[in-house]
Amino acid sequence: MAHEAVDRHAMGPLADRTALRWIARDGRIDEVSYDGLSRLSSRFAHVLGELGVERGETVSVLSGRTPELYVTVLGALKAGCVVSPLFSAFGPEPIRTRLAKGNTRVLVTTEELYRRKIEPIRDSLPGLRHVLLAGGTSSSPAALDLTRHMDAADDRFQIPPTKPEDPAILHFTSGTTGEPKGAIHVHGAILSHHVTGRLVLDLRPEDVFWCTADPGWVTGTSYGILAPLSIGVTSVVDEADFDPRRWYRILEEQRVTVWYTAPTAIRMLMRAGAGPRQGHDLSGLRFVASVGEPLDPEAVWWGAEALGRPIHDNWWQTETGGIMIANYRSMDIRPGSMGRPLPGIEAAIVRRDNGAVTVIEEEGKLGELALRPGWPSMFRGYLHDEARYRDCFSGGWYLTGDLARRDADDYFWFVGRTDDLIKTSGHFVGPFEVESVLVEHPAVAEAGAIGTPDPVAGEIVRAFVSLNRGWTGSPDLGLEILGFARRRLGAASSPKSVDFVESLPKNRAGKIMRRVLKARALGLAEGDLSTLEPEAARSYNP
Repeated sequence: MAHEAVDRHAMGPLADRTALRWIARDGRIDEVSYDGLSRLSSRFAHVLGELGVERGETVSVLSGRTPELYVTVLGALKAGCVVSPLFSAFGPEPIRTRLAKGNTRVLVTTEELYRRKIEPIRDSLPGLRHVLLAGGTSSSPAALDLTRHMDAADDRFQIPPTKPEDPAILHFTSGTTGEPKGAIHVHGAILSHHVTGRLVLDLRPEDVFWCTADPGWVTGTSYGILAPLSIGVTSVVDEADFDPRRWYRILEEQRVTVWYTAPTAIRMLMRAGAGPRQGHDLSGLRFVASVGEPLDPEAVWWGAEALGRPIHDNWWQTETGGIMIANYRSMDIRPGSMGRPLPGIEAAIVRRDNGAVTVIEEEGKLGELALRPGWPSMFRGYLHDEARYRDCFSGGWYLTGDLARRDADDYFWFVGRTDDLIKTSGHFVGPFEVESVLVEHPAVAEAGAIGTPDPVAGEIVRAFVSLNRGWTGSPDLGLEILGFARRRLGAASSPKSVDFVESLPKNRAGKIMRRVLKARALGLAEGDLSTLEPEAARSYNP
């Protein structure tokens, strides 16, 4: 992975091209070339060797979006280690769970994060041999100074022979209950990252690319580090958190040509209104894409109006490791659709029946989205959970757990997770369909839909909405929203009640956590909350 992403460029005509353009919180900009990134990552590979870290052992990185994060991820890959990027906003307990489950030998973090989140749990991690602190001189006797060790290391490193199936990345994805799942990806996945970066994101070596995802999530690793570097583009990395004015300024000043972001960020920009983007020249944008959860049609067309480009949705999972279905630049967008499968990806709508899997040939029929296994970035297992991994496959298919439909032109349409589907009066209702209609009401900023028990209908649709600025929740507004949805969806599929909430529970990748909504509405156990945004993790009474 590291050779294909960095070293081959450093040995060729792209050696002096800017690989990373880092924007600090205070606006300071630092750049590192492909040659510079190769040398720095080689130094870290040597540091791991000096510490006695062996091939196949896990190196975890807990950091904000800083240059050291990218250097250490690539250096650990060079050394043949398994890299586990962790989201820096996690609390001590979710971090401890992931470090212990991944059998982490080396952790790279900052002194501030170490003091707040690692010191309280260090004694419970006997397998954690070394902690390296980035971004300044370490004052902790229990941790090592990364800068000092890097300065003493050689900046040339010979990557040892690496097989395509050698483990490379360990991504944790939260479970509905219990501990998070550790999805294992291999070095050969770089082929998927490279090809999808070219075919789906239309990346070219001369591009300036900005992926807003944090590398603590699979998107931030696959498309924030590996895919763009493998193509030779210049990647913008912003250390700061979301801010509409800052984001529009970055798009303009850095002349970003390809932008990859999340539906939550898009909805937040929509909610901020036209003010923050006024006066910004966004003509440099050639292509805008979104991932993380389905993008409602209104957001697609907002992009065309506000950004000068429609937003192209695509679909994939932590387990797939890379984009599988997409709205390409070369084809018409069907707003609300996931798009069409990539070349070489065989997708189908299937039905499970007593352990058997049957492909649903009829267009428009609801079923589970399935993929033929074998693409390079497919996960190779759940760490320490072989039975759970085997359960993902049946009848020659990888079963995604997502419900979808396929139209006559082979466009796929997301309906919901298998455990999100609402069955009311004998009808199946997909929550995304309901939510997409609700956000078309001018008062509604975001919406979540769940099914709640009903003695007559089995389940009824219950909606939760947060409001745009200038609107206040009231019984009259609730009735207006319900009537709006009923006219669009019909009596069978429309919500029967609406609750106003300040915000919806979302994980840090921006996905609405409907199972948390349902648990809170019914007073049930909420399961793993480690990946929720801080405000979403707090209880409320819907």
